[in-house]
Amino acid sequence: MLGLPASTELNRRIPKQKIYGKCELSPALKKAFSEQIASLHWRNKIAPEVLNLAAGKEVQELEVFELRLNDGQIDEAVLRLIDRAIPYHILFVLVWEDRMRLVLAYKETPDAKSTGVRVERYYYTDWMPVGEVVLRIEGLSMDAVYENLVRRIAGEALGDARTSTLRESVAAQGRRERIEKQIAALEAKIRREKQPKRKFELVQQLRALEASLGEGVG
Repeated sequence: MLGLPASTELNRRIPKQKIYGKCELSPALKKAFSEQIASLHWRNKIAPEVLNLAAGKEVQELEVFELRLNDGQIDEAVLRLIDRAIPYHILFVLVWEDRMRLVLAYKETPDAKSTGVRVERYYYTDWMPVGEVVLRIEGLSMDAVYENLVRRIAGEALGDARTSTLRESVAAQGRRERIEKQIAALEAKIRREKQPKRKFELVQQLRALEASLGEGVG
């Protein structure tokens, strides 16, 4: 489906019960999982032993999971459930009718004492015709392959890889988004404010936030 090397192919169907059995989940989450996913297949395994790649410090393997959807919708909580159940990084290929999109989580280790990783956020491509996407394995190590995939799926949201690490790029994106929310909230306050003095103060705050956004927050 993605044009990956034949050595990475597995094409194994994963029963939904295997995911249920690895995690505690609420009835609502189990219902969403059952209703939104028609079938789940482990299509590929990208790892040093199947490709000529160096082992990564952060990424040991990258699994490619195909999720066939019933109605084109999937809750992020369902993706997080699968990510919790599988101890590796996962590239999700969502398929609905004749369209597909890619989803990949940015994960990081919370601190030096932690042995696990946590999902910070998900990145999505747009919906595309099935068979249109060809994934290139770019990088000499698993860490590099993963970073290049995250950046490719995220697009312009993460900025230039030449000027910041992936962790720095994701953190800068988070800061930009927080400032954008603050700007939207201030604009709403300014529209409602009747007192000229208070409105002037809010406008000054707004200009300061807009300036910080324009100068870059990374």
